Amino acid sequence: MRGGRHGGNEELGRRTAVIRGRVRGYTASVRLLPFALVGLLATSVAAEAPTDVRARVDYHVRQATEIAGHFEEVMKDECPRFASSDEWQTYLDGEIDRMVLMAAHVEQAWVEAKTTGDDEVRQAAKAPRKRLNAARPLLSKLQTCAESNGATLSPLSVWSRIDREVPRRQAEIALPR
Repeated sequence: MRGGRHGGNEELGRRTAVIRGRVRGYTASVRLLPFALVGLLATSVAAEAPTDVRARVDYHVRQATEIAGHFEEVMKDECPRFASSDEWQTYLDGEIDRMVLMAAHVEQAWVEAKTTGDDEVRQAAKAPRKRLNAARPLLSKLQTCAESNGATLSPLSVWSRIDREVPRRQAEIALPR
């Protein structure tokens, strides 16, 4: 009996090795594909990110202003009614997430503005901070809406959640430099 993995047939062994090499190379390429895609996406996001401080501040101010517009509509509208407490909780979580996101954009605008001595840029970054004061009446409205949906809302727990989540969210929205 001839030895070896392929019964002594060296040609078969060489062909198998070549095929395995290709398969391994393909497999390695496929395994590295997600990392390559992440690199490309990070590069494209970095390429689209504003490079000057004013543009970066303006971006965060625009985002905060857009969210504030949503909250102005919430304040004007009637309390939404939900069939279940789960539906109400989903709605409330979404509104709190928006509060967190708005606060993160306001804070990030200020972080960006502090990197320059330009007073106009700093003033632009400070402007949306005043909108954060509108959170108190908004929470009061949401508390009233919670009661009309047979639920309760603790403003203190909402503030705690916002304080806890803003730094993480701020890190997520910070534009690459």
